[in-house]
Amino acid sequence: MSGGARHTVPVDVHLILRCNRESGPAVLLSRRAGPVYASGLWHLPSGHLDPDEDMVDAVIREAREETGVLIEAQDVTAAVTVHHRPPVGSRSRLGVFFEVRRWSGRPRIMEPDRCDGMDWYPLDALPDPMVAYCRAGLDAYRAGLPAAVHFQQPGDAIEYGPDGADRTRLLSGPPVGEVELPYRLRVFAERAIGRIAHASEVSWVRTGSRVWKLTGPGGGTWYLKRHRGPKFHGREVAAYRSWVPALGPRAPRLVSADAEAQAVVVTALSGRPLHGMVLDPADEARIQHGLGRLTSALHRSAPERPAASVTAADKIKRHLEGARPYLVNGDEDLVLALAGTYAGLPLPSLVPTHGDLQYRNVLLGTDGEPLLFDFERSEYNTATRDMVRLSDTWTGRPDLRAAFLDGYGRRLTPAEELRLDCEAAFDAVSGIAYGTSHGDPEVTERGLRTLRRLHTIHHP
Repeated sequence: MSGGARHTVPVDVHLILRCNRESGPAVLLSRRAGPVYASGLWHLPSGHLDPDEDMVDAVIREAREETGVLIEAQDVTAAVTVHHRPPVGSRSRLGVFFEVRRWSGRPRIMEPDRCDGMDWYPLDALPDPMVAYCRAGLDAYRAGLPAAVHFQQPGDAIEYGPDGADRTRLLSGPPVGEVELPYRLRVFAERAIGRIAHASEVSWVRTGSRVWKLTGPGGGTWYLKRHRGPKFHGREVAAYRSWVPALGPRAPRLVSADAEAQAVVVTALSGRPLHGMVLDPADEARIQHGLGRLTSALHRSAPERPAASVTAADKIKRHLEGARPYLVNGDEDLVLALAGTYAGLPLPSLVPTHGDLQYRNVLLGTDGEPLLFDFERSEYNTATRDMVRLSDTWTGRPDLRAAFLDGYGRRLTPAEELRLDCEAAFDAVSGIAYGTSHGDPEVTERGLRTLRRLHTIHHP
């Protein structure tokens, strides 16, 4: 510690007044005007602390003075801290950005001598021109990070511009337990379940999603999942909110979802992974019977829908291109023949499906009965499509097929039997194309195994 004069910096506060619209989250910005710094540029409502004023009181005061909205202290949450140095002068400052999602009053221009515009802007479509300092704070906020350093150099523009020098250096938060849990996800999860005492990553190596097991200080357990994209996030959230409750305690319950972070927190299930488990034949048949009951409950959790059309040809041709080098004589002819059969089948009804029903997405509960999880591929589809991957376990085990269908509550119709074989062939080719291009030998081998099985059925 040096013995010289202590370094001091001014502190200013910034208000991220946030609302959610159909197009996504938006924030309130004002355009500076008159004889003020950065006149003509868009900026968040902001200001300096008064003597002996705390930061929360300051942002509430600035909101009232600049926008007319009234904010309660309990609705102010810390978002981002930015250490900033302007391009003119050498004195740096600390900017503390606060998020507010609840207030009273309608935002309006309260200081027309300093502001000539005020409006809501989507977070992913911020306006130009904007103060570079403000943009640095919002960039950190959008990334879910707690802090940024924004030290501009002499000659830099006050205005943010994509062609200018971006001096923003984003800083991540500390890890939780022994695992680096992204700060944005940590904030989301702790809002949902309270303080996290420990986090361990338990992601399945082959998926693009990431999953953490979270433990609270009292020993409670949850799972945090960040999806690989908005499609999978939307599917899983929709399934948890509409269909999964029909499974009762045999599936997780959704605790919280964040569309912007593409993440969910769900309750934990007490059980052991079925994937890779060595089972007694009678026990496995009993488990398949239980899976049949769960699948039936899921398929009946919402009204059926008629299929508008069946168009599998384009996808099949694309997957065949990737799988062709790994197919044996007759495989391609078999798949194309089944595609023709599929096109001639009556249009099916569509039901809510799991989308990836296989042992790796099943737990064996403490009562010996199966539990289902991972609904990111859920969608309205044919009932047989939900049986395709599970049917791989039925090869050479007609007792397992019979047990599943007994639990399901009915046998398949002749048209469904054909549809199941067709969909299994399509899934096999897709799996071979994916597995060989992504270094996934298990998926590749399952596809090859399926085609061998279908040859014995359709080309004895």
